[in-house]
Amino acid sequence: MVRAQLLYEISGNGCAAKSYLLATNKLMDITFLDSIPDVFTAWGRCNKVITEFAVEDYEAISALRQAAVLPDSMRLSDYYSADEYKAINEALVLSLDLGLDKLCRMKPAYLTELYRTELCRQWLGYDDKRSLETFFCQIAQEKGMPIYPLDETGEALYILFDREPFHFQCEELKNCIEYPEREVRLEREIKAMYRAGRLNDIAYEISAPDNLATLSYSDYQVYCQRNITWVKRLKGHLKDGHCFITLNAIYLGGEKGLIAALRQAGYRVRGIKLS
Repeated sequence: MVRAQLLYEISGNGCAAKSYLLATNKLMDITFLDSIPDVFTAWGRCNKVITEFAVEDYEAISALRQAAVLPDSMRLSDYYSADEYKAINEALVLSLDLGLDKLCRMKPAYLTELYRTELCRQWLGYDDKRSLETFFCQIAQEKGMPIYPLDETGEALYILFDREPFHFQCEELKNCIEYPEREVRLEREIKAMYRAGRLNDIAYEISAPDNLATLSYSDYQVYCQRNITWVKRLKGHLKDGHCFITLNAIYLGGEKGLIAALRQAGYRVRGIKLS
């Protein structure tokens, strides 16, 4: 059986030692790691972890909660008709057991992500406590291994809650509530592509013109631009080597994905079998 290529070795361009890049998917259970050849061998050769955003940082969590709250001058009810507001409230109560009486002070982007996460939990078996996406960061934290985020806290919060204009956030929340099947279908397709190691196909699926889910072309454009910044921030870490980089697969594939950006910067990035 041909196994999916999800683990990569990074070398060259002045690196003192090799580093490793693992593509992850939040919907995959940690038991899937057993089917990724040599991932634990690569992990054992590293002395630091690099990821998108260090959610284990309590200060970052506090900042995230504050950034998700609307300014006092804004009210969600001002941006929806009475029927739209009612439909959003009913969907949130049905899925989260929380309505807009409790959540009306939260930004639409936060509510959209909250609702999408619950869709993944209900329809695709998502379990945040057993997610492959966060496994190595959790282990590193337990072992006292340093974890370095590629995004600064302010940047991450901006991308999450403020990158899109407020009216666009409101529209995305309404569409997500009205067409939940789009969200489930896209996440299911990404999961299947991930299992097969089709990282390029994931990038094309997200950026496709016919993709009407909330994770779409505009997000892909942000990822492409951010990859350039990430390569610059990885430079010092990669020079020292022994990095274990764990990132969601949606950032890695395609012509402007992180793997392509690393290669363009002069690094050798190749799928590996260490054993």
